Amino acid sequence: MIPIHFYTRCRAASVCIKRFLFPQIKTIIFILILLIPVHTLGIERADKVLVVKSESKLYLIKNKKVLSVFKVAFGANPKGHKQQEGDEKTPEGKYILDYKKSDSAFYKAIHISYPNDEDIKRAKAAGVSPGGFIMVHGQKNGFGWLAWITQHFNWTDGCIAVSNRAMDEIWEAVTVGTSIEIKP
Repeated sequence: MIPIHFYTRCRAASVCIKRFLFPQIKTIIFILILLIPVHTLGIERADKVLVVKSESKLYLIKNKKVLSVFKVAFGANPKGHKQQEGDEKTPEGKYILDYKKSDSAFYKAIHISYPNDEDIKRAKAAGVSPGGFIMVHGQKNGFGWLAWITQHFNWTDGCIAVSNRAMDEIWEAVTVGTSIEIKP
């Protein structure tokens, strides 16, 4: 705030600006920088996502270098490759993250291209549906605050669940068309 005696103390405009306005402008700029969302500062883009089920981890990778690691939860029956719809298994293999869904029942979701041709053949031979609609997603809408509990249990129907904060970072780091490999 500019003091009442501002005009009596400052005869030259440049002296007044330096003395009273510069400190305030610096403070305002500093506050604005702190308010800039992290994603606008240029989070590195991943060229691959690796999920290791035995570790319950999702890795964002660029040029074979790990950018970030996240704790994940899987389907309620996590061991083994998804065989059919409703088995609550998370698929294993190489897929593509083929679209993003911001209006999901969960906090943001990125679709995994399961089933691939091999999965369809296997299911057809067994006379079952392979299932589908497998996603990497955040917490159920309205329940993000429970992630500190839910991320310790395998609770999805076959999807890969992360905390909402992790999903924000993954969402920014991954583009449609990024490969994902899910290992046992």
